[in-house]
Amino acid sequence: MTRDAAGDGDRPKDAAIVGRIDTGHRVGRLDLVAVDGSSVAVPHPQRLTHLQFRRFAGCPVCNVHLRSFARRYADIEAADIREIVFFHSTEAELRKYVADLPFAIVADPTKRYYRAFGVEAGVRALLDPRGWPKILRAVAGGLVDIMRGRPTPPLIPAGGRYGLPADVLIDRDGRVVAIKYGAHVDDQWEVDDLLEIARSARAG
Repeated sequence: MTRDAAGDGDRPKDAAIVGRIDTGHRVGRLDLVAVDGSSVAVPHPQRLTHLQFRRFAGCPVCNVHLRSFARRYADIEAADIREIVFFHSTEAELRKYVADLPFAIVADPTKRYYRAFGVEAGVRALLDPRGWPKILRAVAGGLVDIMRGRPTPPLIPAGGRYGLPADVLIDRDGRVVAIKYGAHVDDQWEVDDLLEIARSARAG
């Protein structure tokens, strides 16, 4: 990505560590491969692109959140938004949990893109009380899923348990038109937030 897109040493150019970014920054072309084997390029030539940075494969809170996006996927598509979700887990681990999601899931076990976009981790992800209601609901729902045959979350997840969420909305020219860095595990855009932000970005 750019600001600028240059890396150093053997670091990939599209994964240069730049820290947190702001609106107006431009993202260089990213050629990604989703866990289903499909190629995904950023930016999209006609659509807005929404990047979500989640936590680990099997994360109960992430599961609840992404199911809400899956249920509203027709609304997201109608708004000409392309959805891409990153996890700091391996492809093999992710395939156990995300096969039925309708959007692109990208494995980033080394956190190269997390670093590139300044996505952070910290104990506040779980210790901030604002996230506790969602954690409790997600764990309860996860137990029901396990009883129905869904795999259990890993005891020691790849990349740790303390990842913080982030949302990035990119226009077709690669410009970041909106961004949110979450303060805790449940601090992210919901579908209605995304649709409203997209409308505002186009109107602006």
